[in-house]
Amino acid sequence: MSSNTIMLLPEIVANQIAAGEVVNGPANVVKEMMENSLDAGATSVSVNYRNGGKDLIQIIDNGKGMSNVDARMAFDRHATSKIRSIEDVYALHTFGFRGEALASIAAVAEVELRTRREEDELGTLTEISGGTFRSQKPISCSKGSQFMVRNLFYNVPSRRKFIDGDNSRLSSQIKSEFMRVALCYPEVEFELRQNDAPVYSLQPTNRKGRIIDVVGKHIKQNLLDVEVDTSVVRIEGFVGRPQASKKRNNEQYLFVNGRYFNSVAMQRAIVRAYEKLIPEGCMPSYFIYITVNPDMVDVNVHPQKTTVKFADHDLIIEILQAAVRETLAKTGAVPMMDFSDERRIDIPVLGHTSSRGVYSEPRTATKSSYNPFDSEYIDPTAPMPDTPFTGFDVPYDGFMPRESAKDVAPIARDNELYSYPSAGGMESVMEYIDEDEAEEQTFDFIESAGLCAERREFGEVMYVGSGYAVAIYGGAVVLVSLRRAKERLLYEDIVRSLGAGAVPVQRMFFAEELILSLEEYELLENYATEFAALGFEIEYRGDGAISVSGRPAVIDMATPIDELLYELLHSLDMGETLGERERCRMAELMAQRGSHNYGGGLNSASAGELLRRLAECDNTNFTPSGCPIMAELTLDEIKAKLTK
Repeated sequence: MSSNTIMLLPEIVANQIAAGEVVNGPANVVKEMMENSLDAGATSVSVNYRNGGKDLIQIIDNGKGMSNVDARMAFDRHATSKIRSIEDVYALHTFGFRGEALASIAAVAEVELRTRREEDELGTLTEISGGTFRSQKPISCSKGSQFMVRNLFYNVPSRRKFIDGDNSRLSSQIKSEFMRVALCYPEVEFELRQNDAPVYSLQPTNRKGRIIDVVGKHIKQNLLDVEVDTSVVRIEGFVGRPQASKKRNNEQYLFVNGRYFNSVAMQRAIVRAYEKLIPEGCMPSYFIYITVNPDMVDVNVHPQKTTVKFADHDLIIEILQAAVRETLAKTGAVPMMDFSDERRIDIPVLGHTSSRGVYSEPRTATKSSYNPFDSEYIDPTAPMPDTPFTGFDVPYDGFMPRESAKDVAPIARDNELYSYPSAGGMESVMEYIDEDEAEEQTFDFIESAGLCAERREFGEVMYVGSGYAVAIYGGAVVLVSLRRAKERLLYEDIVRSLGAGAVPVQRMFFAEELILSLEEYELLENYATEFAALGFEIEYRGDGAISVSGRPAVIDMATPIDELLYELLHSLDMGETLGERERCRMAELMAQRGSHNYGGGLNSASAGELLRRLAECDNTNFTPSGCPIMAELTLDEIKAKLTK
């Protein structure tokens, strides 16, 4: 008996082991085959899969095709058209180069390749099963290549069992890989079909158009351009607005030289650029395209090529973070004044404890010659100290009653006179007047503040444009976001309607036809009762197609129904039990979407009516998501603006 124990693996076994590194499942097959199509110069790539990709994966392209010799050799391990020396590995602009993918796939599946070059009259049909060559013959076929991968892992039962009965996860992975490739090549037409039914049909466009087509229309208004070009790296793409960030966000994509990759360090750099702009635990969307010299990046770190190494790693991260910060600043994502911005001027929200009143008292001065018993200082009409004052039955809170306002002398300050304006002078809140006008100054505005302080109503209201109004509320001058006020009203209307049974439905003149992904369609069907209660009339037509003929009556018709449905769907998880908390969350999303564009084109009368309704709500200070609806304007802050 020989004592030697080391021997060479049979070629078929070696290929099956290699397949475990390159091909984890159907999604990896789709990725490798799509990249091969792009390397072949395809301008149109079609992908179809059945049973989660276990039964069939079909890739059709219009690339340059292969000769009969190339079609046979393409399945040999380490067969490549791109590498002649090790230096070539680090100077490639294309995807595959090691010759492992096709050999690995063919080792664990039944593969059929139909291919033809443009200059050839006939194409070639090549069949390989389990790594064994079966046949090759001439056929008539279109220019390009068509791969059929059947019965993945049929000859490796230990691998097959890990993907059996998990079609939903497998489909999700295939779609993710498809989207990554499609996002990087917007100039190429892509199609994805699941069980022969269309999922994506993407026409050639630009990067922004492709992102909108792949991710959804909701992303369009949230994309901010990023662009920087240095001697080290060129960075282009888009980042999302801070307010669009969310906790369950899968809209993060990094590409280098036309290839998707993962980088925790770069993800952290982008998130750091949003510091203090997004809530803790939330993630912004980003689609970043990096271009560097091929010899400055190594994509051969992992067989699946999703991990890369940069020669100037730290410098590129610094440039990326600076580019994102610059984008957020110059596009106004960090506003000069915003109620939700932690760095805003410290204006206390109405209802918060504050030692300051609405108006600050003027600075006091001393007069050495003052004698309270001199006749010039005695007001004969004033009540005596022991006489009870009964002429003003509203609790006194620092404001002068109307009956005595006309008798009060103006207050002296720095040899000038000033008083509070009437309701018509709300623009300045404090104005200077001369002595001749002092007697004519009215106190309607102040009286309104005093009365509203008692009744908690909105008094004088003036629309100031851009969705804001200035008003008197609770004895204070406040700045009100009418959009957020509308959001609060919508939310309470929706919750009240749900408590009564269902949100009223508004029938649409023309039904809107929508195509959802199969996961979205399944989710919508699963919660059909809940969506009906929210005011949606939906007909489910199968294969992801729905027809919406009715919409919630509380939501303005200008609100896109597809975006509203998308946001509601993506707030849910399959199998989630919808309790009170989850229904309130959906009502909150509906209120946010329904009030999104509200506030423009109003006037003081319509703003006043909106605030009258707001005053009837239990919570008038905050939106359902916790954003302040109004902020108090103090005299100190106004004076600071006027004295600059």
